[in-house]
Amino acid sequence: MIDLISKHSRLVDLKYDFTILIPSWNNLEYLQSCIASLRKNSGLKNQIIVIVNEGKDGTKEWVDSQTDLDFVYAKSNIGICYGLNSARSLVKSEYIVYVNDDMYMLPDWDKELFSEISKIGSKSFMLSSTMIEPLDTGNPCVIVRDYGTDLKTFNEDLLLKEFHNLKFVDWNGSMWPPNVIHVDVWDLVGGLSIEFSPGLYSDPDLAIKLYELGIRIFKGKGTSLVYHFGSKSTNRLKKSRGQKLFLLKWGVSASIFKTYILKLGTTFSSDNQVGRIPRKKLFLNKIKRVFNSW
Repeated sequence: MIDLISKHSRLVDLKYDFTILIPSWNNLEYLQSCIASLRKNSGLKNQIIVIVNEGKDGTKEWVDSQTDLDFVYAKSNIGICYGLNSARSLVKSEYIVYVNDDMYMLPDWDKELFSEISKIGSKSFMLSSTMIEPLDTGNPCVIVRDYGTDLKTFNEDLLLKEFHNLKFVDWNGSMWPPNVIHVDVWDLVGGLSIEFSPGLYSDPDLAIKLYELGIRIFKGKGTSLVYHFGSKSTNRLKKSRGQKLFLLKWGVSASIFKTYILKLGTTFSSDNQVGRIPRKKLFLNKIKRVFNSW
């Protein structure tokens, strides 16, 4: 696999506020929209690294022509885990931000995250932006408001006019992109776990690795907003074994970890207590783990 990967560093500056990693798998139009939003709406000095998987739709040629982007090119689809890990040697900031290519970043999304990092005053955190999505999927951490389900129906002007009025509280359970952690934390836990390749369930796995490290701040910022069209790449993947693998690896299911430890979707407060898993749930997880190990 390693012979199929090439790295391209074109940015000459050595210091950035954030390094943004964007994996993209033959999804050029959405990638272009995401990059355009970063250029238009970011308030900080950010390094952007695109991980080009295959790039059969012209993605490689387009990214190569954009001199303000660094990139990794993989001739075949290496997935999110290998992709993000491969970009580590190109990172030129203290903070790694993982963004999906089907996201549109809203004004000052990055300033809001950076301001929160300054308040925390340590490296022990995982922060996420809050997503706005057109469809209600039951995610308690999402603002449901339809500004388009794809690029053809996307009403960018109306979104930019109204997003300031979309109030949302800070929430518990930061785990999925757009998220940010310090590079020292990334290195200490080894980035994304490749056994979850191509990537499904790598998000909760990264979060539980941080939890095992001692991190207790998993915070979603209600003032850092992005519009998410909704899994324009991952919905092309076949059914993943990630759910079973998470249970076997950690002894609890991802849903139990999110609900009882991360307290996903509950309102964040400075005096949050560490979550506990009820004994009954732990017992049921042990039974599940035994049956799934066969």
